[in-house]
Amino acid sequence: MTRPDRHELIRALFDEYIEKYAGRDDSLTEHFSENFSGCTGGGDFLVKDRDAWVKITRQDFSEVPGRIRIDLLDLALQDLSDDVVMSTAFFRIHLPLQDSILSKETARLVLVFRREGEAWKIVSSTISIPYHLVQTGEVYPLSNLQSRNRELEILVEERTRELEAMNAKLETLSNTDGLTGVANRRRFDCELDKEWNRNRRTGQPLALIMLDVDHFKHYNDCRGHLEGDRCLKALAETLERMERRAGRMVARYGGEEFTVLLPDTDLRGAQEAARRIQRGIWDLALPHPDMPQGPADGIVTVSLGVASLVPAGDNSPESLVREADAALYKAKNAGRNRIWPEPDEPA
Repeated sequence: MTRPDRHELIRALFDEYIEKYAGRDDSLTEHFSENFSGCTGGGDFLVKDRDAWVKITRQDFSEVPGRIRIDLLDLALQDLSDDVVMSTAFFRIHLPLQDSILSKETARLVLVFRREGEAWKIVSSTISIPYHLVQTGEVYPLSNLQSRNRELEILVEERTRELEAMNAKLETLSNTDGLTGVANRRRFDCELDKEWNRNRRTGQPLALIMLDVDHFKHYNDCRGHLEGDRCLKALAETLERMERRAGRMVARYGGEEFTVLLPDTDLRGAQEAARRIQRGIWDLALPHPDMPQGPADGIVTVSLGVASLVPAGDNSPESLVREADAALYKAKNAGRNRIWPEPDEPA
């Protein structure tokens, strides 16, 4: 068993070596014995004299001039005789450069110290780092480290882009109606809150059109659900085409019901938009033989409820939805295939 005073001596010798080596301190070379042997971490040759080791050490310091960090993992101290002690250490080396490879490897260092006169000298140093990347003229494998680290960076960048694209796709899917491709109810609710808050700051009105396909259940029952799906898709495409303007959003609210959100739009502007939508759906001329006679004889029509509010403290986004929904209900009660409140100009 090593005596406490000898243990402290060996640890002090080891710590002095590590500090000078990590700090790139050339005075470390003064601690090498004239009777020296050792081997480098990446070399395939044996160093048999002090001058060769001094040369290698200085090459090491010039190759990586900045201070390195050494994380000690384990250490064994041995008191071999009055004049000979040894330390064996496991540690990780962190170079002062971007590195994802070497810093994860475990280095092994064996130092043998011998007392020569009044001083302790290093008579042997053996370091082993299992990276096998050192090229001719290098102490550390900087060329390969930089190359491999860049490869890792590129791989990480590619994976990050792929992940971002996947997340964006998932975000789009979570906000999109699977049948029609327009925004879904979730996206509508988010946009309504956002535009409500924005228009409350600007003092501008926010309008909403709610529309419902007339007698759609009967259409589905007579023509089948596949035709019903095609009908909803065609209506969604028409709404998108008719109201493809900055800030305006078409959404499938549920079933055969759609919404159109119109920022910075008063009631008259929303009624004009509703009229355009109504005529665009008439122009589709989707057959619906059970529709009553009128301006849209035997084709699919919609009823539209229109509302516009200036966001303020005494109302809310839900207030706008309630008003538009109430207007839609009145349009249906008034005979369907119409806009409520009715626009001033005739259809």
